[in-house]
Amino acid sequence: MSILRIIIAGGGTGGHIFPAIAIAKAILALRPDSEILFVGAEGKMEMEKVPAAGFKIIGLPIVGIQRRLTLKNLLLPLKVIQSLIKARGIIKNFKPHVAIGVGGYASGPLLRAASALGVKTLLQEQNSYPGITNKILSKKADKICVAYEGLEKFFPHHKIVFTGNPVRPEVVQLDGKRNHAQEFFHLDPNKKTLLVVGGSLGARTINHSIRSCADLLVKHDFQIIWQTGKSYAQSALAFAVAHDSDAIHVFEFIQKMDLAYAAADIIVSRAGAMSISELCLVKKPAILIPSPNVSEDHQTKNAMALVNKKAAVLIRDDEAEKVLGNEIIALLNDETKMNSLSTNIAKLGFANASEAIANEVFKLVDTHS
Repeated sequence: MSILRIIIAGGGTGGHIFPAIAIAKAILALRPDSEILFVGAEGKMEMEKVPAAGFKIIGLPIVGIQRRLTLKNLLLPLKVIQSLIKARGIIKNFKPHVAIGVGGYASGPLLRAASALGVKTLLQEQNSYPGITNKILSKKADKICVAYEGLEKFFPHHKIVFTGNPVRPEVVQLDGKRNHAQEFFHLDPNKKTLLVVGGSLGARTINHSIRSCADLLVKHDFQIIWQTGKSYAQSALAFAVAHDSDAIHVFEFIQKMDLAYAAADIIVSRAGAMSISELCLVKKPAILIPSPNVSEDHQTKNAMALVNKKAAVLIRDDEAEKVLGNEIIALLNDETKMNSLSTNIAKLGFANASEAIANEVFKLVDTHS
């Protein structure tokens, strides 16, 4: 077999896109003869991020179900049919040896079409509680790569492979970067640093909570690196300017996440699967505020997998604005607890997940050839 052809389908958020790119890079590193095609949803962020990473992508017209009655919901059956037809055409034209689903709107129709056409399929389930799409797709998938224990409740146990979640290696390589990171973000090396991240799209509760407690944190001589997401950037910048504080550093999106992690003493974050996977590898104390606006409340379940092993602190979304400031101060002043959280979260990291998933792809090809 001269050229190995792989389709990777999914996207919608950075939590789906970045691991997909990490898997693609691992495949190419191990098998440079591979040809990889991405399939995403038209108008979603993968249509920008994937080409920026150097890969070709084709969009499907698929959309998600809206929470209220809208015209988009009425058009959904048509969009699904159109996407299935287009997906079949993509597969017949590209002739992949394996199709990989990473979650997101496009993974459903692409993997259904792939299975129907006899193409081997692999699911990459990032969360501790899978969404309905992967539950359905798992019935015909050949392999399911997971990052949490206990998913036998949802998937056929003989298909499950425990690999961990793939992360961008450049993001979690922190050795020797702390001094450079402090200079990069214009930080005071004598102050403790809080890193606040709400995911690629931002997090309303986290942003409002930081606004509520920023004065208190600065008063206690802490400094903040604050990634707000696009929707909250202007108001957060205005807040920082109004407070005229050189201890509050606001960013819409942080490109150099390795430096942000390196500079941080503790981290406040949502509990998306990929965020947690990165936190386990950067080995920093974390306060997790799970988003309540996700299917099956899977972020809370992700967070509890760490909390139950004393590897993170959890604050409920509806309590965050009241208690986050005091929790941050208490943790930053408790070196023993910080060290314990760092030690425990480090035990849960998987440094070579991308390569492990790539090898499962190769096994499917070998059994098929």
